[in-house]
Parts: sequence; C-alpha cells; structure tokens
Amino acid sequence: MLIDFNKEDWKIFEGMNGGKGITAAKMFVNQSGRVIVSRIEPGASIGLHTQSNGNDINFVVSGKGKAFCNGEEEILTPGVCHYCPKDSAHTIINTGDEDLVLYTVVQYEQ
Repeated sequence: MLIDFNKEDWKIFEGMNGGKGITAAKMFVNQSGRVIVSRIEPGASIGLHTQSNGNDINFVVSGKGKAFCNGEEEILTPGVCHYCPKDSAHTIINTGDEDLVLYTVVQYEQ
C-alpha cells in the first residue's frame, strides 16, 4: 500500500499533549497503527504523555532536539531513532533553530 503524504494537508496542533508551541503533522491511521510525518517548530514540544496505544518509533529526518522516555534523556539528531515502548511516558522537545522533522510509526498491539 502506498501512503502519499504529498497529497495530504498539514494538520496544526498547538500545545500538543500539553506541550509548547506548534507541531504540524500529516497522518495515516488504520487498525494496525499510525504513520506520521511531523514538524515541531523551534522551541516547541510534544508534552509528556503515556504511550498507551502501542510502541512509538520516531526517526529523526532533520533538525535537533531531545526526548525524555521514562525520565531518561536522549539527544535527537538526523539519522537517530527514538523508541518509546507501549505504556512508557515520553516527551519530545525541539532544541534547534529549525523544524525538528520526524517520521513516526505507532504500532498497535494486536
């Protein structure tokens, strides 16, 4: 199956999950999970939340930031992957001067 994010509009989230600033996302959702391309603006964040639906896998395309998963800090740079297992709590923060761009897969447990 082809997912063409070029045909999707950006959805804008202000203060996503209680975070700061603007996160824009293009999202595909079905019964197996979600596939997401997102842009977190400089200084913005996705607030601390528990990953209750399934494993959350975030590949950094560009930009830089930090993730905290169960209190452990991880530095995000292009080419690294932040993995947050189901039932873990995490947050993602853009610490750079450009958008933090992520490709995310949320894998629901069947």
